[in-house]
Amino acid sequence: MADGPKIVTAALIIIGNEILSGRTKDKNMGYIADRLTELGIRMMEVRVVADIPADIVEAVNALRARYNYVFTTGGIGPTHDDITADCIAQAFGVGISEHPEAVKLLSARYKNPADFTEARRRMTRVPHGGVLVENPVSTAPGFRVENVYTFAGIPAVMQAMFESIAHELAGGDPLLSRAVSAFLPEGIIATPLKTIEEDHPGIEAGSYPFQRDGRFGATLVLRSTDKALLDRATEALKAVITELGGEPMEV
Repeated sequence: MADGPKIVTAALIIIGNEILSGRTKDKNMGYIADRLTELGIRMMEVRVVADIPADIVEAVNALRARYNYVFTTGGIGPTHDDITADCIAQAFGVGISEHPEAVKLLSARYKNPADFTEARRRMTRVPHGGVLVENPVSTAPGFRVENVYTFAGIPAVMQAMFESIAHELAGGDPLLSRAVSAFLPEGIIATPLKTIEEDHPGIEAGSYPFQRDGRFGATLVLRSTDKALLDRATEALKAVITELGGEPMEV
């Protein structure tokens, strides 16, 4: 019997009151999701958590036990409400202190001791046992503790941090997808789409409605790690759309 697909999973915790208030619009989830998909890692869950230590700790512990990788964004800056590092330490039950290499990095950036303020020194604090994540944009590093990677919230910095560790991430079999659109209401295509999924074990099917030029339709997406199976299911889907009086348009 052939082995099933290798599935590697991940979750993201977006931390910050400013995200929940709407003041700051998150731009990190889409980037991380895209890159993980390219690496053969499936994003399974995203949580947005306020700056409440108990809630951050609970989210970290719940997700790190459930998924292969957890990424956090936000809350590792120099201000008093940047509490992510402390929460990660609490989640793992370890202490936290200035990391010698982080101190060295920021000392080199802020050569004038007066510029290396107490607030900026906060950014050198890392949970004990943590490994630094390089920040080629603004120097202050992120860090990893076991399977939890902690990144800055600023998109340009987060992206640079992610790329600095992307080579470490072990992916599974890539999840391939095919999308077919048709001007058919979801209520018409729903049952045949479910049948196609049931008739092709290993296929995941989803339907996404749209309205275009006053007409309603749906984009039907099939996903699988098996390209041949995906091709067969896609042809079956196109045939069903044609039988229902629609015109299948692969997108």
